[in-house]
Amino acid sequence: SESISVPMIPLGLKETKELDLLVPLKDFISEHYGEESVLFEKEIKEFMDLRQAMRTPSRNEAGLELLMEYYNQLHFLDSRFFPPTKPLGVFFHWLKAVEGPLTFPPTVCGETFDVGAELSLPVGGKAARFPKSAPPAHKPSGYQEPLPPAGAFNYLKENFSNAPSLDMSAASLTMLVRLMVAQVQECVFEKMTLLCSHNDFLARLQLAQEAAKVEDVYSLVHQTMTQPHVKDYVPFSWITMVHVKSEHFKALSHYFAAIALCDCPVASESELPEQEKAFLQFHVTIPEGPSLRVLLQDPEERRKLGKAHLKKAIMKHEEAMRIHGLCKILRKMDILQEVLSFAHKRSLSKYSEIDHEEDFFETGDAPDIHPKTHQKPEIKPPNFSQVKVTDLFHRLGPLSVFSAKNKWYPARRVHLRRGENGFGFTLRGDSPVLIAGVIPGGCAAEAGLKEGDYIISVNSKDCRWAKHAEVVQLLRSTGDTGVDIGVITLQGSEGPKAVDKKAAGMSSGSGMLKSNKENSRKSLMNSKSSTLLVWSKKSKRSKKSSYSGVPFTAVGDNEAMY
Repeated sequence: SESISVPMIPLGLKETKELDLLVPLKDFISEHYGEESVLFEKEIKEFMDLRQAMRTPSRNEAGLELLMEYYNQLHFLDSRFFPPTKPLGVFFHWLKAVEGPLTFPPTVCGETFDVGAELSLPVGGKAARFPKSAPPAHKPSGYQEPLPPAGAFNYLKENFSNAPSLDMSAASLTMLVRLMVAQVQECVFEKMTLLCSHNDFLARLQLAQEAAKVEDVYSLVHQTMTQPHVKDYVPFSWITMVHVKSEHFKALSHYFAAIALCDCPVASESELPEQEKAFLQFHVTIPEGPSLRVLLQDPEERRKLGKAHLKKAIMKHEEAMRIHGLCKILRKMDILQEVLSFAHKRSLSKYSEIDHEEDFFETGDAPDIHPKTHQKPEIKPPNFSQVKVTDLFHRLGPLSVFSAKNKWYPARRVHLRRGENGFGFTLRGDSPVLIAGVIPGGCAAEAGLKEGDYIISVNSKDCRWAKHAEVVQLLRSTGDTGVDIGVITLQGSEGPKAVDKKAAGMSSGSGMLKSNKENSRKSLMNSKSSTLLVWSKKSKRSKKSSYSGVPFTAVGDNEAMY
């Protein structure tokens, strides 16, 4: 009979409309990236297929992984196609989580909001949907794991400040976090009812405190739901259900307190100290009457206090049933009516059992029970990194350069021949490799290369994702005819001043000397941490070769001159 459980509040998945991204993404690829957009139709279709599948995920781990995959791809999509200053003209249409009109978030951030909420839903009722009457060994790991839905809602609240709709506001998310915590706390209580020994006094006290804890968290949820900006959007059935549960579990806390006092055997002398300690912390206020030691050892005193607890339990059961009757939707839930009725009759039956005809004393008011749990739910943010994804549009180049927020001048192709003292530039970094310095009067300067250029190709071979060593190898393999280098320059970063500033920031603390000709030459010749490579047509450098043309910026640890 104790396996009968109060129903949980389910969180349904949001609904979203279909979205055709083919035209806007192709236009952006052509306009912003300067690429042939037709070459990226496969990637666009793959993303649209992922979004379509995400609209109806299965309610299991596979569905959760699908949502996480889509969520992670949204971060790439946001960086690639949504510039901070110019709208793309794409809107993600979502229905609110509970009810209400469509919302139209202007950017992918709104999509991330709703997907994050949806992410929590497949596991949102994990602890609530399993057969709670099953043996403890068959319980899912939801009891021991951090609380997934509360963590997801809390993640949204902490990371997104501009809510696109009421259901994503801070107040609503706080309410959802507390609701998820309360429902898991309820499952912890139900787990204890299956494990609790019927004749163990301490175990019964613990069960009563667990019920009081459930009542405490549901009272907090009810308080949050009735706030001005939340109650207008939360269904009345939710508010009523939470209120019913608050009264129901308060009644259960008093019922199990009475069972501990009336049904469990009186403590022996060896057990008495431990029971006294537990009972001292059991009530919010100390019960009126004899001392704790007398109370615990006198069956009649235990019966009197137990009767007071049952009286309060019956009052709370009746209050729960009264509130339940106010909601038409809840009245249609037969199982809820059955649970409330069963618990009420059980308390009445126990009261009749311990009530004696010769009782002429007035039953006192039992003090409330101190809420305490032995398994507090842990709230942790969702681990999105557990689902690894590859940027669908990685062929556009590394996001550090090739993103929606950056702008660059049209790509240039420069034909470069290697002189006696090499090409005459300094390279730094990977993917893509940056031209950090150009020697005045050198081959690179004469060909038109500039400080701040990024190498995107060498002899028509794409080098956007190429490592430093790969680009060096391609340059080394050039013959007497020279090499064709494709470069781009970011707008706002071109020119010696911008590159000098960037180089100074990159190499601060690396012992670089001041930017003057003498010290630059000394740094290049003597610094053990710098790498100086000069390629010439001869196997050995001519004695007449000079470094007098080296630019004023020194060569840092991660730079090399060619």
